[in-house]
Amino acid sequence: MSEHSMPLQDLPCLSPRGSMLSQARRMNKRKPKGCLGEGLEMECTPTELIQQWSPLHKHQRLTSKGKENDGNQFVLARRSRRKREPTSSDVSWDHLPDELLLRILFYIPLKDLLRMSTVCQRWRRIALDESLWHSVDLEGLTHMGPALQQVLKTGVRMLRCPRSFVEELQFTGTGPLQIVVMDLSSSIIPTASLESIMCHCRQLEYLSLEGLKLSDTIISSLSKNPNMLQLNLSGCSGFSAAALADMLTSCCSIKHLNIAWCDFSNDHVKSVVGSVSSGLTHLNLSGYREGLTLDDVKVLVTRCPHIQTLDLSDSTLLMADCFPVLKPLKDLLHLSLSRCYHIHLAALTDLDKTFPRLSLLDVFGIVNGSHLSSLKKEMPRVSINSRPFSSIARPTPASRPFGHFMWDRKCRLRVQL
Repeated sequence: MSEHSMPLQDLPCLSPRGSMLSQARRMNKRKPKGCLGEGLEMECTPTELIQQWSPLHKHQRLTSKGKENDGNQFVLARRSRRKREPTSSDVSWDHLPDELLLRILFYIPLKDLLRMSTVCQRWRRIALDESLWHSVDLEGLTHMGPALQQVLKTGVRMLRCPRSFVEELQFTGTGPLQIVVMDLSSSIIPTASLESIMCHCRQLEYLSLEGLKLSDTIISSLSKNPNMLQLNLSGCSGFSAAALADMLTSCCSIKHLNIAWCDFSNDHVKSVVGSVSSGLTHLNLSGYREGLTLDDVKVLVTRCPHIQTLDLSDSTLLMADCFPVLKPLKDLLHLSLSRCYHIHLAALTDLDKTFPRLSLLDVFGIVNGSHLSSLKKEMPRVSINSRPFSSIARPTPASRPFGHFMWDRKCRLRVQL
């Protein structure tokens, strides 16, 4: 220990005899019984010591006098804190009402919306609100079974997923789906998976199953959608003529029907012409070669006198004698007879007189080269061979196959591949 050091007990402020607290206690012993603090273990601490050793009050003012301030007295005081104006960082997402959060999520892309649904239960409930999932585009998505299952449960009304791949899927929904518009064209989907979806559909108005393998169960499920307006079953297979006839009879509101190039027999063709809705205005019945006869055309014209667009291409049994049969179609605007090789050029020159409202004529494979030029001169008001592909009941017209449109509607939520 150095000569200037001192034991702690020798310090006046810490020694038992020199501490102010001990001095105060000794003074208390000399106080009379009437002293303030009587009853508190005989302790009566002087007010001066209490003020000296107690912390400053929040609003206590301190005064100081010194030699340099003999004439002036200065005061130390604490200013009252000003209330800070709230900023945007003070607003918590938890304090926003559901309606405002719903409006914000309306502008979120599909991928981010799915991420936000995993934040918490409240955000999941809002992110999966059916108003956000009104229309969804899953075009080209692979292994989309779980995604399709979730989207169907959100109450989606417009579903577009052409050229997609769906593995084994068993839709587990209990109530009917809300789908009104659906495009599954050229997708790879098991028949059993498609059956589990279609059996829950009751409100379909626009449907395209082009190129898919179907079943009688699927066709029977379609008959439970009486408000069907446009149906595209071109290139489909796997269902019977009887199931097809029952479906067309039940869906009596169909205006546009594309049932071309299906795996049909003569019985299937007869089911179409004999059961289709009488209010039909657009029909594609092409690709049946020897399966479509003149008698079938007679039944069709008698049943559907208001047809405006008719495609009978690749019907090799049709000849020029079909034109008098088609003459009752006063509203006919577009006629396609491509590759009907038994119809000769001479029989085509008077078609504009037979059908006064005719404006489009497709005769690919029948008229070519110089003969096409002469036919255009014979019928100047008719556009000839300007539509190589039929757009009847197809969700995406051939003029804009990559526009992400579906019957002139665009989905709000879309997968970015």
